[in-house]
Amino acid sequence: MAYQAIENYGVIGNMHTVALVGKNGSIDWFCPRKFDDASIFARILDDDIGGFFQIYPQNGGTEKQFYWADTNVLMTRFLCDDGVVEITDFMPVGINNQLQHERWLVRQVKLVRGELPMRVECQPAFNYARDTHKTNLTENGATFISDTYHFALSTDLSLEKQDNGGVISEFTMQEGDTFIISLSELADDSDRVPPLDWESANYLFDSTVQYWREWLSQCTYTGRWREMVYRSALAMKLLTYEPTGAIVASPTTSLPEDIGGIRNWDYRYCWIRDSAFTLYGFLRIGFTQEAANYMHWLQDRIHENKDLNLDSPLHIMYSIDGEHELPELELDHLEGYRQSQPVRIGNGAAEQLQLDIYGELMDSIYLYNKYGERIGHDFWVEIRDIIDWVADNWQRHDKGIWEIRGVDQPFVYSKLMCWVALDRGLRLAAKRSFPAPYDKWRKERDTIYEEIMSEGWNDEIKAFTQYYGGESLDASNLLMAMVFFISPHDPRMESTLKAMMQSPDEGGLLSDGLVYRYNTETKVDGLSGDEGTFNMCTFWLAEVLARNGQLEKARLMFEKMLGYANHLGLYAEETGQRGEALGNFPQAFTHLALISAAYNLNEGLDKGKMP
Repeated sequence: MAYQAIENYGVIGNMHTVALVGKNGSIDWFCPRKFDDASIFARILDDDIGGFFQIYPQNGGTEKQFYWADTNVLMTRFLCDDGVVEITDFMPVGINNQLQHERWLVRQVKLVRGELPMRVECQPAFNYARDTHKTNLTENGATFISDTYHFALSTDLSLEKQDNGGVISEFTMQEGDTFIISLSELADDSDRVPPLDWESANYLFDSTVQYWREWLSQCTYTGRWREMVYRSALAMKLLTYEPTGAIVASPTTSLPEDIGGIRNWDYRYCWIRDSAFTLYGFLRIGFTQEAANYMHWLQDRIHENKDLNLDSPLHIMYSIDGEHELPELELDHLEGYRQSQPVRIGNGAAEQLQLDIYGELMDSIYLYNKYGERIGHDFWVEIRDIIDWVADNWQRHDKGIWEIRGVDQPFVYSKLMCWVALDRGLRLAAKRSFPAPYDKWRKERDTIYEEIMSEGWNDEIKAFTQYYGGESLDASNLLMAMVFFISPHDPRMESTLKAMMQSPDEGGLLSDGLVYRYNTETKVDGLSGDEGTFNMCTFWLAEVLARNGQLEKARLMFEKMLGYANHLGLYAEETGQRGEALGNFPQAFTHLALISAAYNLNEGLDKGKMP
């Protein structure tokens, strides 16, 4: 089988982990227990040995996929010459007993009409296809036993064992026929999990649907594009790790930004950078509990790091459990998605110095204090130390927002977010009458402002550049207008917008309404190869245009970008030359940017202008 396009996948989950389900009925990515666990299905990274779990009609058919309304329950439908079959996939949630975690994956299959020969194949490949396992057929299906995992495939179907350690079943379904198949973790290699009866399966299904609909009912957004905002909110909830409140950047690793290239990274971690965007997105549309959970996760990271002898107060990213050591390994035995190597697990960028994270951190704390709960004294003392560190260290060069693997630079965006850290610290201290070194912070904040205006501005191209003394642009500078560093109507901001909206051949970043994050030909990132347009940056540009009062242009760009979502309303990190999805999928940052742009553009259209 050829690789499925990245955009051909839907995602199901239970706030511990997710599974990617292709339009062809195949689960091609699944890490049990939690997001950053080792995979047991990874065909998306190696079509031959990665492992998969597929249900499909043997003679093929037209594939359709959609979500059960207002839920993360996925329906896959095959329209065939001789019949129609539907697969309902979900991970149980909202059940207050062991059924929820005993049944990791539930697949319900129904032949709606006609008669169809069907096939079920389950071929696990434990620990990123590095571990062997034993396969045993049982009266209730099969078990797969490795050194690290014990799993049961539970079904009434008759299964045959394959030489590759998988199982297969071929049979014919008549109109009205149904069956259920589930994948469950075993406590040990002797346990057996009986097949789900329809009463229990319907209970799990109904409880899961009810959970998602009750959760979504908290959403306060009622504006334009509500369906896309809802789907983005549901996607963000899927990327939340319930035990800690952390949110992964994406649930996948090594899906390429450049097909056949080396820009393949592990995104199954929680970035401090995402904090302000996450808090803003959740608070803006009514999900205060999710914002609170995430803030508590941030507080724990700050508290844990205060006594460590670090080069900077925080690491840029952490595991969902709060670990900061994420050693980067290459899995040479996997060929990578469409021969895109290396396949990486872990992320070496975790050890980088990225000064911008303190601006996003302080913006999130400021927003949470304003719209969520007021922060306490002990927390203020800890963040005051962080702000003071920024005041002493903002002049340093760093790796920047895009986590370059090249030489450190004085990135404009990094300086901008150091300004935000000091500015939000001053605002928060004044609002709450907290003790703080006001004069020092104010002096450093204003110095940063003057320096950005002199060193970050290129008078020849009439735009803010990627780094001091540079000549190329960077889409991250759009945030200048969004964090209130500069008015969206300021001539320098308008000139920067004009420069960015030129084509790449003319030195700009815009390609038919889609935005590149920067020009890779400058080699500032230290990497070979190219990449697609950056979906988050396109939503940023639409929002800044709206704030600038260019509402019709902003709306057109926003709605064109909505057209690049996949069939389920989900986005990867980037969009390629043919409109294909590139990078890890789905991407939290993209969906957060969509929520923010929708909210602010809708508000602007209602008012007829942006403030």
